[in-house]
Amino acid sequence: MSDTTCGGSTDEADSTGDNTETSACGAATDGGAAAEAAEADATPSSESACGASSTASDSADSADASACGGASSDTKKKVEATVDEFDADPGRLVAVGLGPGHAEGMTARAKAALSDAEHIVGYTTYIDLIPDEITEEADELYDTPMCGEVSRTEEAIDRALAGNDVAIVGSGDPNVYALSGLALEILESKGATASMVDFEVVPGVPAAQSCGARLGAPLVNDSVSVSLSDHLTPMEEIESRLHAVADEGFTITVYNPWSRKRRENWETACEILREHRADDTPVGIVHGAGRDDETMEITTLGELEAYGETDLVDMTTTVVVGNEDTYVWDDRMVTPRGYETKYDY
Repeated sequence: MSDTTCGGSTDEADSTGDNTETSACGAATDGGAAAEAAEADATPSSESACGASSTASDSADSADASACGGASSDTKKKVEATVDEFDADPGRLVAVGLGPGHAEGMTARAKAALSDAEHIVGYTTYIDLIPDEITEEADELYDTPMCGEVSRTEEAIDRALAGNDVAIVGSGDPNVYALSGLALEILESKGATASMVDFEVVPGVPAAQSCGARLGAPLVNDSVSVSLSDHLTPMEEIESRLHAVADEGFTITVYNPWSRKRRENWETACEILREHRADDTPVGIVHGAGRDDETMEITTLGELEAYGETDLVDMTTTVVVGNEDTYVWDDRMVTPRGYETKYDY
C-alpha cells in the first residue's frame, strides 16, 4: 500500500538488514531485499500455516533487482490458498491509511482501527511510522521489504480468513496508488467476498493534499494526479495521460517522480508539460513531507527538469504543477477557485 508520505511509492530497495522472523501464520518475513531474493530462489512455492507463500516474493519481487524500477519478469506467482482451505470463521481486514508520515497526521479513526487490530501487516518503513504504543499492543506484526506488495497483502488476507482481526497499512490513503484494490482482487481470486472477511477501508490524508497544504493553496480547483512509475503502468500510457491533462486547466500532482532507474521518465514528463504550459508556470516540490528531512521549494516549470539531478526530487517527493491561473504570493502557491469573478473583495 503506497500512497506514501508525500511521495507515492518508492521503488528503491529498502535496506533493513536480514532479521528474518516467523509470522503467526508460519510465513517467514525477510528484513532485507537481498535475503528475500535468495529465499525466492530457494523456496519458490512453500506455504505457511495460513496458506500464504512463505517467501516474501511476488511476480515483482522474485524477478530481479530491476523489477522495482519498471522492468518485470514473465514469472507470475500464483495465489497459494483458497477460501475453502480455512476452517475458522473469517475475521476482519481493514486497509488503513497512515496519512503524511507522522503520528499527528494520522486520523483518529486510523489510530482506533490499528489499536483494535490483532495483527498489523505492512511494508517495513510504514510499520515504523506507527506509534509505538499501538504496535506494542498488537499480537503480531508482519512486515516485508520493498516490492512485497502482493505477498504481504495475501498474508493479511490469509490471516483474516483464519479468523483474525487484521490491519494492512500504508502511508497516505489506501485508495491512492495503494493496496486496497489489490486486497479485493486477491480476495476474489481466493473465492472469498469482501463481506465474508468484513473488509473496510479507513482513509488517510493523501500525499497530494498533505503536500498541497505545505505549498499554500494550489489544489483548490479542478486537479488530477499522475504517477510516473512504469512498474505497473506502461510509460506510453503515462505519456498519453500527461498530454491529456496538461492540455487542460487542471493542476497536476506528480507522484513517484524520479528514481535511478527512471530518470528518463522524469525528463519525458517535464518535456510534455512544457509542450502545453508556459515555462513560468509555478511548480511546488515537497520532499519527505511529515518526516524529519522534509524540504519544500517553489520553482517554475522551465526550471523543473534540472531538479531531477538534486537530492530534492526522489521517490519521497511529490510535485505540484500549477495551471495558467496559479501564481505565487508570499512564498505560497495559489490557484484561484473563481470567487474573484463573482465577488468583490
